[in-house]
Amino acid sequence: MRKGAMKLNDGAAVKEQYRTAEKLDIRTAIHSRYSTNRQGFGNWIFSHYRIEPGMSVLELGCGTGQMWVGQERLMDTCGRLILSDFSEGMLQKARETLGERGRVGFQQIDIQRIPFEDNTFDVVIANMMLYHVPDIPKGLGEVRRVLKEGGRFYAATYGEKGMMEYLCGLFREYGAEAVGNYLFTLQNGETQLSPFFDKVERFLYEDALEVTDLGDMADYITTLEGMSGLGRLPRETVLAVLAKHSVDGVLRLPKEYGMFAAQ
Repeated sequence: MRKGAMKLNDGAAVKEQYRTAEKLDIRTAIHSRYSTNRQGFGNWIFSHYRIEPGMSVLELGCGTGQMWVGQERLMDTCGRLILSDFSEGMLQKARETLGERGRVGFQQIDIQRIPFEDNTFDVVIANMMLYHVPDIPKGLGEVRRVLKEGGRFYAATYGEKGMMEYLCGLFREYGAEAVGNYLFTLQNGETQLSPFFDKVERFLYEDALEVTDLGDMADYITTLEGMSGLGRLPRETVLAVLAKHSVDGVLRLPKEYGMFAAQ
């Protein structure tokens, strides 16, 4: 296990980190503005879902619900859709984002203790959140329990050679260390899913960031829990380092994202 991983999936720390949507909104905005793949990660994720009319669907860690914006037809296709999050603050934001829809429910849920009977859902979704779960096998066991026979589980995540690692490299001389959370990544996710599912597929999303306003990237950096050593740096220093590594006014950063589909 890499340095720093455990403290980044401590339940109390995660709840505080996502108590409000402010930091998540900043992270989401920079991807929306500067990603080179214009399909968008959310649209790409949805293109892999196999949700048929009348299916019962549970999303764990729905965050602000923003990824469901524009997916009203799919929402109405579901016989039942439960959008849940560990954070009540996030859940409230999701309610505000999506409004009330007849087949959609909002519920505060911990993946380690899913409050539904066995064999309840056709589809369970847990995007960009499994690395925060203190006991991942327990959480995956709960997912498998509430899935119907033949049901599908979707889990988007990041890789171990993406933006965080690149940024830490830029700021290494200032003491920055990569203390990211590598507990569930594109590299190790299949190994963790395989004990619970018969079939596990991995899909990779081709993308990068091309940032033209370095102030946006400086704001983004302040939201990252895994960027130790940067909190003490003056903003002017952060901007100078970013400018040094820009080419023709553009800072290019690699991204490593994808998802697993398990059945």
